[in-house]
Amino acid sequence: MAARKEIDGSASVPQFYGKELRFKREEAGLTLEGLVEGSFYGVTYLSEIEHGKRRMPRDLAQHVDRVLGTDGFFARRCEDVRKAKQGAHAAYFAAIAEAEKRALVIEEWCNVLIPGLLQTAAYARAVIHATHPRHTSDEVQAKIDARLKRAGLFNEPKRPEYWVILHESLVRNPTISAVEMAEQLDHIAALVRRGLVVLQILPWNAPTRPFMALPFKFMEFDDEPPLMYTEGPYHGQTVDDPSLVRQYRRAYDRLRAAAMPPEASLALLEQAAEDYRHGQQSP
Repeated sequence: MAARKEIDGSASVPQFYGKELRFKREEAGLTLEGLVEGSFYGVTYLSEIEHGKRRMPRDLAQHVDRVLGTDGFFARRCEDVRKAKQGAHAAYFAAIAEAEKRALVIEEWCNVLIPGLLQTAAYARAVIHATHPRHTSDEVQAKIDARLKRAGLFNEPKRPEYWVILHESLVRNPTISAVEMAEQLDHIAALVRRGLVVLQILPWNAPTRPFMALPFKFMEFDDEPPLMYTEGPYHGQTVDDPSLVRQYRRAYDRLRAAAMPPEASLALLEQAAEDYRHGQQSP
């Protein structure tokens, strides 16, 4: 049996919440299995909430309150934990940033911007300045730091399988200086060559596919249903309805079939980086 790990409730709001949850569960004489029984969640999920690693979903909090007789305490405090875990991320994206850490597989289609998990600091800064022109320098830097921190999952022992399809325009049309764009493409190429990312590029002249104008991300997990996420400049939408996820999944598979193979995509990416370095890429 694994040794019991103490929870430092003073470390953060999520850990305080989790420690209180464990206290109430044990006070009621319940195991993790006993508390999740009758819910749609697993033991691992609840354990990670107790350790402050996951955010408590409202439906699970309501279930916990019913079982423990805590008069709505855990449901009421969900919002406090959500805000604490949000950090510098937009409110609509905070849960997705958290889900990325748990994902076994992440697949993205991007036609507007290089995805956040692959962005360099220079690229992220340009995007944040464009979308939040009134932010102070400290606010901009906080968002950059949060975005770059997400990419730390590529260095984790249990990192996800990551597959991305980029529209060719993201490689050909720079949003930052040529030198910075070369560095951005080099960064992606390095991840590909390390085996951390599978890249495909959808050519300019590829046949039009359903949802081609809509960027989206799929995530698969060990102990929870898959989900799809899409967003615009100031909003995001998470889809977890199985039938809708399957429909988007089929659209993604058609995009993948129309895209260049990984080897050819990497060659195009690296050639574009060289062109930027030597001033041969169109502005």
